[in-house]
Amino acid sequence: MTAPRTTLNVAMIGHGFMGAAHSQAWRTAPRFYDLAIEPRMHTLVGRDPERVAAAADKFGWDNTDTDWRRVVESDDIDIVDIGTPGDTHAEIALAALAAGKHVMCEKPLANSVADAERMTAAAADADARGVRSMVGFSYRRVPAVAFARQLVADGRIGEVRQARAQYLQDWLADAEAPLTWRLNKELAGSGSLGDIGAHAIDLVQYITAQSVAEVSGILHTFVTERPLLGEGSGLSGTASTERGPVTVDDVALFTARLEAPGAAPAALATFEATRFATGRKNAVRVEINGSLGSVAFDLERMNELDFYDATLPATELGFRRILVTEPEHPYMAAWWPTGHTIGYEHAFSHQVRDFLTSIAEGRPAEPSFSEGLQIQRVLDAIETSAGAGSAWTAPEPAPGSTTGAPVTTTGVTE
Repeated sequence: MTAPRTTLNVAMIGHGFMGAAHSQAWRTAPRFYDLAIEPRMHTLVGRDPERVAAAADKFGWDNTDTDWRRVVESDDIDIVDIGTPGDTHAEIALAALAAGKHVMCEKPLANSVADAERMTAAAADADARGVRSMVGFSYRRVPAVAFARQLVADGRIGEVRQARAQYLQDWLADAEAPLTWRLNKELAGSGSLGDIGAHAIDLVQYITAQSVAEVSGILHTFVTERPLLGEGSGLSGTASTERGPVTVDDVALFTARLEAPGAAPAALATFEATRFATGRKNAVRVEINGSLGSVAFDLERMNELDFYDATLPATELGFRRILVTEPEHPYMAAWWPTGHTIGYEHAFSHQVRDFLTSIAEGRPAEPSFSEGLQIQRVLDAIETSAGAGSAWTAPEPAPGSTTGAPVTTTGVTE
């Protein structure tokens, strides 16, 4: 007999693309996983009452509101899920944590290191009171990615030497595509760097268990102005025939030196994040090379992992395709029979499952706000490096960290 569940009421702020993915996760995770907590989709928050009502009806939320402050302060709410543009993350998260609500916040954690620091400090204080927080790097929860981390941790590829990560999209390749909020630095913080490059950084650090210690980067904007969307764009209401400036990067290219825990040798990494890779819709690719083998993952084949075992006889060498659908693989036991694949949305269900489990078990959630801050520092260091002509730049260490160094430039790459 299944043990009774504790019901916690969830409020979600924002109902766009991430709102749809998160709604599916809140609805689905407790149906497939035996969780100690039953999340109730209590309130959906948006600025426009008609649009938020339509979204709530479509996604399955019980109530709606247009004032996130009122919702966050309500005694009816236990968990706050933040899926708004980055410029609002800090204000909402700080208010929610102060009100004693558990907080799940979409990545990147904030638009600035200063805001991320404030959020991390508040999360640490809240954690001491039993209030949990997590930043939403959902690709960690793809079973093949989690299995890659397991293989690396088990020493199956030996000493990690190199990592390469790409996040390739093409939705901005058309120079006449409209100026959405993601192209406004005040709202988004950065362009491809923070929006998708943050995922690439997190994946490499997660799989290798090494942290970025130093970076050298280039940022570039191919299309410097675009047609305005008008109402609902996050910009002031203007006619669609008018154009506005693109204030973020279109592409980010950077290299990194990784720092391994203990005495393990550090690795080198290369990263690419672009929204101009014509023909690539959402291609997330990560390859980790070690002294005894390699692992490679591609989101366009998300149920597969390529594994190279260099210890095999020469007659048996070659990348081997592993279909990550066995119940012994991470997260998979709750889903379908062997060989039946899962999709993009499942990573969000796994995220909800892990977050609710951390709340139920009274332990910090991962990735924590502190991890989100560390990635924010890396993003900031890349921008600093790009502004200094690709100089090597170290991200500031997080409070209490023994890794990294104050932001300095130590020479220009050849």
